Amino acid sequence: MQPTNQKSGRINLDPDNAENGLAQLVMTVIELLRQIVERHAMRRVEGGNLTEEQIENLGVALMNLEQKMEELKELFGLDAEDLNIDLGPLGKLM
Repeated sequence: MQPTNQKSGRINLDPDNAENGLAQLVMTVIELLRQIVERHAMRRVEGGNLTEEQIENLGVALMNLEQKMEELKELFGLDAEDLNIDLGPLGKLM
């Protein structure tokens, strides 16, 4: 499957590739949320109010989530740059 944005940083709205464009958009939102959750988790760890077991569980959960994202990107033929869509005057999303 070909990436839907041809490395331009924009989502392809071509009706023939609507499924790929939708997958790219959904994956972009998921990746953005994953990064937000990861940053929040790091703040909690650095805050020192988690047990060693909680830190370990959090680390495993984040690694599993990242692995699943990699699997989904491969499934849809996307890479990290494909998920960093161009928001025009606002710049890149991530």
